[in-house]
Amino acid sequence: MRRKPSWAALEKAASERILIIDGAMGTMIQRHKLGEEHYRGERFADHSKDVKGNNDLLVLTQPKVIEGIHAEYLDAGADIIETNTFNAQRISLADYHMDELGYEINVAAAKLARSAADAATARTPEKPRFVAGAVGPTNRTASISPQVNDPGFRNVNFDELRDAYKEQVRGLIDGGADIILIETIFDTLNAKAAGFATLEVFEEKDLELPIMISGTITDRSGRTLSGQTAEAFWYSMRHLKPFSIGLNCALGAELMRPYIAELCHVADVRISAYPNAGLPNAMGEYDETPDEMACKVEPWLADGLINVIGGCCGSTPDHISHIANHAKNYKPRTPTKLEPRLRLSGLEPFVHG
Repeated sequence: MRRKPSWAALEKAASERILIIDGAMGTMIQRHKLGEEHYRGERFADHSKDVKGNNDLLVLTQPKVIEGIHAEYLDAGADIIETNTFNAQRISLADYHMDELGYEINVAAAKLARSAADAATARTPEKPRFVAGAVGPTNRTASISPQVNDPGFRNVNFDELRDAYKEQVRGLIDGGADIILIETIFDTLNAKAAGFATLEVFEEKDLELPIMISGTITDRSGRTLSGQTAEAFWYSMRHLKPFSIGLNCALGAELMRPYIAELCHVADVRISAYPNAGLPNAMGEYDETPDEMACKVEPWLADGLINVIGGCCGSTPDHISHIANHAKNYKPRTPTKLEPRLRLSGLEPFVHG
Protein backbone atom coordinates (compact mmCIF):
# COMPACT_ATOMS: atom_id res chain seq x y z
CA MET A 1 0.00 0.00 0.00
CA ARG A 2 1.27 3.48 -0.86
CA ARG A 3 2.33 5.95 1.81
CA LYS A 4 2.30 9.73 1.50
CA PRO A 5 5.80 11.30 1.57
CA SER A 6 4.71 13.23 4.65
CA TRP A 7 4.75 9.97 6.66
CA ALA A 8 8.54 9.72 6.42
CA ALA A 9 8.86 13.39 7.31
CA LEU A 10 6.61 12.86 10.35
CA GLU A 11 8.65 9.88 11.54
CA LYS A 12 11.87 11.87 11.15
CA ALA A 13 10.51 14.85 13.05
CA ALA A 14 9.15 12.63 15.84
CA SER A 15 12.55 10.97 16.26
CA GLU A 16 14.27 14.34 16.63
CA ARG A 17 11.99 16.30 18.96
CA ILE A 18 8.79 16.35 20.95
CA LEU A 19 6.08 17.33 18.50
CA ILE A 20 3.56 20.04 19.32
CA ILE A 21 -0.10 19.57 18.47
CA ASP A 22 -2.42 22.58 18.47
CA GLY A 23 -4.93 23.67 21.09
CA ALA A 24 -8.69 24.06 21.25
CA MET A 25 -10.57 25.07 18.12
CA GLY A 26 -13.84 25.73 19.98
CA THR A 27 -12.18 28.09 22.44
CA MET A 28 -10.80 30.16 19.59
CA ILE A 29 -14.09 30.17 17.66
CA GLN A 30 -15.84 31.53 20.76
CA ARG A 31 -13.49 34.52 20.74
CA HIS A 32 -14.91 35.58 17.38
CA LYS A 33 -18.41 35.91 18.92
CA LEU A 34 -20.13 34.61 15.81
CA GLY A 35 -23.91 34.80 15.60
CA GLU A 36 -26.49 32.70 13.80
CA GLU A 37 -26.08 34.77 10.64
CA HIS A 38 -22.33 34.11 10.59
CA TYR A 39 -22.85 30.38 10.92
CA ARG A 40 -25.46 30.38 8.14
CA GLY A 41 -23.62 32.59 5.67
CA GLU A 42 -25.33 33.20 2.35
CA ARG A 43 -25.60 29.55 1.39
CA PHE A 44 -27.64 28.46 4.41
CA ALA A 45 -29.57 31.69 5.03
CA ASP A 46 -32.89 29.87 4.62
CA HIS A 47 -31.96 26.62 6.34
CA SER A 48 -34.85 25.13 8.29
CA LYS A 49 -33.03 24.74 11.62
CA ASP A 50 -30.77 26.95 13.73
CA VAL A 51 -27.13 26.13 13.10
CA LYS A 52 -25.24 28.25 15.62
CA GLY A 53 -22.97 25.86 17.49
CA ASN A 54 -22.27 23.71 14.44
CA ASN A 55 -18.63 24.74 14.45
CA ASP A 56 -17.69 22.35 11.65
CA LEU A 57 -20.01 24.21 9.28
CA LEU A 58 -17.77 27.27 9.56
CA VAL A 59 -15.27 25.72 7.12
CA LEU A 60 -17.94 26.40 4.49
CA THR A 61 -19.43 29.66 5.74
CA GLN A 62 -16.49 31.36 7.51
CA PRO A 63 -13.37 29.74 6.04
CA LYS A 64 -11.14 32.76 6.74
CA VAL A 65 -11.93 32.51 10.45
CA ILE A 66 -10.94 28.84 10.59
CA GLU A 67 -7.79 29.24 8.49
CA GLY A 68 -6.81 32.19 10.66
CA ILE A 69 -7.08 30.04 13.79
CA HIS A 70 -4.90 27.39 12.16
CA ALA A 71 -2.33 30.09 11.33
CA GLU A 72 -2.30 31.33 14.94
CA TYR A 73 -1.52 27.85 16.25
CA LEU A 74 1.19 27.34 13.64
CA ASP A 75 2.76 30.68 14.57
CA ALA A 76 2.66 29.56 18.22
CA GLY A 77 4.84 26.56 17.36
CA ALA A 78 2.45 23.74 16.44
CA ASP A 79 3.89 20.95 14.30
CA ILE A 80 0.49 19.28 13.90
CA ILE A 81 -2.80 21.10 13.38
CA GLU A 82 -6.19 19.40 13.59
CA THR A 83 -8.91 19.90 11.02
CA ASN A 84 -12.11 21.56 12.21
CA THR A 85 -14.08 18.32 11.84
CA PHE A 86 -14.68 17.04 15.36
CA ASN A 87 -18.40 16.48 14.68
CA ALA A 88 -18.26 16.37 10.89
CA GLN A 89 -19.96 13.06 10.26
CA ARG A 90 -23.55 12.42 9.34
CA ILE A 91 -24.58 11.13 12.78
CA SER A 92 -23.71 14.38 14.59
CA LEU A 93 -24.60 16.65 11.67
CA ALA A 94 -28.11 15.19 11.66
CA ASP A 95 -28.87 17.33 14.72
CA TYR A 96 -28.73 20.33 12.37
CA HIS A 97 -30.43 18.56 9.44
CA MET A 98 -27.10 18.70 7.61
CA ASP A 99 -26.13 15.04 7.52
CA GLU A 100 -25.64 15.13 3.74
CA LEU A 101 -22.77 17.62 4.15
CA GLY A 102 -20.36 15.24 5.90
CA TYR A 103 -18.02 14.55 2.99
CA GLU A 104 -18.03 18.16 1.75
CA ILE A 105 -17.20 19.61 5.16
CA ASN A 106 -14.30 17.22 5.67
CA VAL A 107 -12.78 17.98 2.28
CA ALA A 108 -13.09 21.73 2.86
CA ALA A 109 -11.70 21.52 6.40
CA ALA A 110 -8.68 19.47 5.33
CA LYS A 111 -7.96 21.90 2.48
CA LEU A 112 -8.03 24.87 4.85
CA ALA A 113 -5.65 23.18 7.28
CA ARG A 114 -3.48 22.01 4.39
CA SER A 115 -3.19 25.57 3.05
CA ALA A 116 -2.19 26.95 6.46
CA ALA A 117 0.29 24.13 7.14
CA ASP A 118 1.92 24.42 3.72
CA ALA A 119 2.31 28.19 4.12
CA ALA A 120 4.05 27.70 7.47
CA THR A 121 6.30 24.96 6.07
CA ALA A 122 7.26 27.21 3.15
CA ARG A 123 8.50 29.84 5.63
CA THR A 124 10.60 27.32 7.60
CA PRO A 125 11.21 24.24 5.43
CA GLU A 126 13.40 22.66 8.10
CA LYS A 127 10.29 22.30 10.26
CA PRO A 128 7.54 20.59 8.25
CA ARG A 129 3.96 20.95 9.48
CA PHE A 130 1.34 18.22 9.36
CA VAL A 131 -2.44 18.09 9.10
CA ALA A 132 -4.30 15.67 11.37
CA GLY A 133 -7.79 14.82 10.20
CA ALA A 134 -9.83 15.05 13.41
CA VAL A 135 -12.32 12.21 13.87
CA GLY A 136 -14.43 12.73 16.98
CA PRO A 137 -16.54 10.25 18.95
CA THR A 138 -19.98 11.34 17.59
CA ASN A 139 -22.79 12.28 19.97
CA ARG A 140 -23.90 8.67 20.41
CA THR A 141 -22.42 5.65 22.11
CA ALA A 142 -22.58 2.08 20.88
CA SER A 143 -21.80 0.52 24.26
CA ILE A 144 -24.13 2.36 26.64
CA SER A 145 -27.87 2.84 26.65
CA PRO A 146 -29.07 6.47 26.63
CA GLN A 147 -32.22 5.29 28.43
CA VAL A 148 -31.67 4.61 32.11
CA ASN A 149 -34.72 2.30 32.28
CA ASP A 150 -33.68 0.21 29.27
CA PRO A 151 -30.02 -0.84 29.55
CA GLY A 152 -30.21 -2.93 26.38
CA PHE A 153 -31.32 -0.03 24.17
CA ARG A 154 -28.90 1.51 21.66
CA ASN A 155 -29.49 4.55 19.44
CA VAL A 156 -26.63 3.66 17.08
CA ASN A 157 -24.94 0.46 15.94
CA PHE A 158 -21.49 -0.47 14.71
CA ASP A 159 -22.35 -0.42 11.01
CA GLU A 160 -23.99 3.00 11.23
CA LEU A 161 -20.87 4.37 12.90
CA ARG A 162 -18.62 2.63 10.40
CA ASP A 163 -20.48 4.08 7.41
CA ALA A 164 -20.45 7.60 8.86
CA TYR A 165 -16.75 7.39 9.65
CA LYS A 166 -15.89 6.03 6.19
CA GLU A 167 -17.48 9.06 4.57
CA GLN A 168 -15.59 11.35 6.95
CA VAL A 169 -12.21 9.71 6.45
CA ARG A 170 -12.61 9.77 2.67
CA GLY A 171 -13.19 13.50 2.85
CA LEU A 172 -10.20 14.09 5.08
CA ILE A 173 -7.88 12.13 2.79
CA ASP A 174 -9.26 13.78 -0.35
CA GLY A 175 -8.72 17.19 1.25
CA GLY A 176 -5.06 16.47 1.96
CA ALA A 177 -4.74 15.25 5.57
CA ASP A 178 -1.43 13.64 6.57
CA ILE A 179 -2.75 11.81 9.65
CA ILE A 180 -6.06 10.34 10.79
CA LEU A 181 -6.59 11.31 14.44
CA ILE A 182 -9.30 9.31 16.23
CA GLU A 183 -9.72 11.42 19.35
CA THR A 184 -11.63 12.10 22.57
CA ILE A 185 -12.64 8.45 22.72
CA PHE A 186 -15.09 7.75 25.53
CA ASP A 187 -16.52 4.55 24.03
CA THR A 188 -14.03 2.02 22.69
CA LEU A 189 -16.65 0.43 20.43
CA ASN A 190 -17.13 3.76 18.65
CA ALA A 191 -13.37 4.00 18.25
CA LYS A 192 -13.21 0.48 16.87
CA ALA A 193 -15.80 1.45 14.26
CA ALA A 194 -13.70 4.50 13.38
CA GLY A 195 -10.56 2.42 13.12
CA PHE A 196 -12.23 -0.26 11.00
CA ALA A 197 -13.67 2.40 8.70
CA THR A 198 -10.27 4.07 8.38
CA LEU A 199 -8.57 0.83 7.35
CA GLU A 200 -11.32 0.17 4.80
CA VAL A 201 -10.78 3.59 3.22
CA PHE A 202 -7.03 2.98 3.11
CA GLU A 203 -7.71 -0.22 1.16
CA GLU A 204 -10.11 1.53 -1.20
CA LYS A 205 -7.62 4.26 -2.00
CA ASP A 206 -4.48 2.13 -1.83
CA LEU A 207 -3.12 4.84 0.44
CA GLU A 208 -2.12 4.46 4.08
CA LEU A 209 -1.78 7.33 6.57
CA PRO A 210 -0.47 7.27 10.15
CA ILE A 211 -3.21 6.82 12.73
CA MET A 212 -3.15 8.66 16.04
CA ILE A 213 -5.48 7.49 18.81
CA SER A 214 -6.45 9.58 21.81
CA GLY A 215 -8.82 8.42 24.52
CA THR A 216 -10.54 10.28 27.33
CA ILE A 217 -10.40 9.33 31.00
CA THR A 218 -13.62 10.90 32.20
CA ASP A 219 -12.89 11.34 35.93
CA ARG A 220 -10.70 10.24 38.82
CA SER A 221 -11.92 6.68 38.49
CA GLY A 222 -9.21 6.33 35.84
CA ARG A 223 -11.60 4.87 33.28
CA THR A 224 -13.20 5.84 30.02
CA LEU A 225 -16.97 6.40 30.02
CA SER A 226 -17.47 2.86 28.74
CA GLY A 227 -15.52 1.57 31.75
CA GLN A 228 -12.02 0.68 30.54
CA THR A 229 -8.77 1.48 32.28
CA ALA A 230 -6.06 3.18 30.23
CA GLU A 231 -4.15 -0.09 29.83
CA ALA A 232 -7.22 -2.04 28.73
CA PHE A 233 -8.10 0.73 26.30
CA TRP A 234 -4.66 0.43 24.70
CA TYR A 235 -4.97 -3.33 24.32
CA SER A 236 -8.33 -2.78 22.62
CA MET A 237 -6.82 -0.44 20.04
CA ARG A 238 -3.27 -1.68 19.45
CA HIS A 239 -4.32 -3.85 16.49
CA LEU A 240 -4.50 -0.62 14.45
CA LYS A 241 -0.72 -0.27 14.83
CA PRO A 242 -1.02 3.44 15.44
CA PHE A 243 1.65 6.10 15.21
CA SER A 244 0.71 7.11 18.76
CA ILE A 245 -1.65 6.41 21.63
CA GLY A 246 -2.60 9.00 24.19
CA LEU A 247 -5.21 10.94 26.12
CA ASN A 248 -6.96 14.26 25.74
CA CYS A 249 -9.82 16.30 27.22
CA ALA A 250 -11.80 15.85 30.48
CA LEU A 251 -8.79 16.34 32.79
CA GLY A 252 -6.14 18.96 33.36
CA ALA A 253 -2.46 18.07 33.35
CA GLU A 254 -2.20 17.28 37.06
CA LEU A 255 -5.02 14.72 37.03
CA MET A 256 -4.07 13.23 33.66
CA ARG A 257 -0.47 12.38 34.49
CA PRO A 258 -1.06 8.98 36.24
CA TYR A 259 -2.89 7.66 33.19
CA ILE A 260 -0.27 8.93 30.76
CA ALA A 261 2.34 7.18 32.91
CA GLU A 262 0.24 4.00 32.80
CA LEU A 263 0.21 4.07 29.00
CA CYS A 264 3.97 4.65 28.93
CA HIS A 265 4.55 1.38 30.77
CA VAL A 266 2.46 -0.74 28.40
CA ALA A 267 2.51 0.91 24.97
CA ASP A 268 5.23 0.18 22.44
CA VAL A 269 4.31 3.22 20.33
CA ARG A 270 4.62 6.96 20.83
CA ILE A 271 2.60 8.73 23.53
CA SER A 272 0.50 11.84 22.96
CA ALA A 273 -1.24 14.09 25.47
CA TYR A 274 -3.29 17.22 25.17
CA PRO A 275 -5.01 18.00 28.47
CA ASN A 276 -7.48 20.75 29.20
CA ALA A 277 -6.30 24.08 30.57
CA GLY A 278 -7.23 22.88 34.05
CA LEU A 279 -10.79 22.05 35.09
CA PRO A 280 -13.76 24.28 34.25
CA ASN A 281 -14.89 26.80 36.85
CA ALA A 282 -18.49 27.38 37.93
CA MET A 283 -19.13 29.27 34.69
CA GLY A 284 -17.71 26.48 32.53
CA GLU A 285 -14.59 28.47 31.70
CA TYR A 286 -10.95 27.45 32.02
CA ASP A 287 -8.72 29.59 34.23
CA GLU A 288 -5.32 27.94 33.89
CA THR A 289 -2.87 30.43 32.42
CA PRO A 290 -0.41 29.52 29.64
CA ASP A 291 2.49 29.59 32.09
CA GLU A 292 0.66 27.44 34.66
CA MET A 293 -0.28 24.85 32.07
CA ALA A 294 3.23 24.69 30.61
CA CYS A 295 4.76 24.30 34.07
CA LYS A 296 2.37 21.45 34.88
CA VAL A 297 3.23 19.47 31.73
CA GLU A 298 6.96 20.11 31.98
CA PRO A 299 7.56 17.26 34.47
CA TRP A 300 6.05 14.88 31.88
CA LEU A 301 8.62 16.09 29.38
CA ALA A 302 11.50 15.93 31.85
CA ASP A 303 10.56 12.36 32.82
CA GLY A 304 10.55 11.20 29.20
CA LEU A 305 6.84 10.36 29.00
CA ILE A 306 5.84 12.29 25.90
CA ASN A 307 6.24 12.35 22.12
CA VAL A 308 3.36 14.67 21.19
CA ILE A 309 2.05 17.42 23.48
CA GLY A 310 -0.57 20.12 23.13
CA GLY A 311 -3.82 21.40 24.62
CA CYS A 312 -7.53 20.67 24.59
CA CYS A 313 -10.46 22.62 26.06
CA GLY A 314 -9.60 26.13 27.18
CA SER A 315 -6.17 26.16 25.55
CA THR A 316 -5.16 28.91 23.11
CA PRO A 317 -2.15 29.78 20.93
CA ASP A 318 -0.59 31.38 24.02
CA HIS A 319 -0.85 28.07 25.89
CA ILE A 320 0.68 26.22 22.94
CA SER A 321 3.49 28.75 22.64
CA HIS A 322 4.44 28.31 26.29
CA ILE A 323 4.27 24.53 26.03
CA ALA A 324 6.41 24.57 22.87
CA ASN A 325 9.04 26.71 24.59
CA HIS A 326 9.29 24.17 27.41
CA ALA A 327 9.21 21.13 25.12
CA LYS A 328 12.20 22.21 23.04
CA ASN A 329 14.44 21.58 26.05
CA TYR A 330 13.64 17.87 26.24
CA LYS A 331 14.03 14.75 24.15
CA PRO A 332 11.07 12.66 22.97
CA ARG A 333 10.14 9.44 24.70
CA THR A 334 11.67 6.22 23.42
CA PRO A 335 8.84 3.70 23.00
CA THR A 336 8.86 0.74 25.37
CA LYS A 337 10.02 -2.61 24.00
CA LEU A 338 7.63 -5.31 25.12
CA GLU A 339 8.06 -9.07 25.24
CA PRO A 340 5.56 -10.97 23.08
CA ARG A 341 2.67 -12.02 25.32
CA LEU A 342 -1.04 -12.55 25.07
CA ARG A 343 -2.62 -9.20 25.94
CA LEU A 344 -6.41 -9.01 26.19
CA SER A 345 -8.86 -6.44 27.42
CA GLY A 346 -12.31 -6.19 28.85
CA LEU A 347 -12.89 -3.41 31.31
CA GLU A 348 -9.61 -4.56 32.89
CA PRO A 349 -6.43 -5.68 31.10
CA PHE A 350 -5.27 -9.29 31.05
CA VAL A 351 -1.66 -10.24 30.27
CA HIS A 352 -0.78 -13.93 30.12
CA GLY A 353 2.68 -15.13 31.01
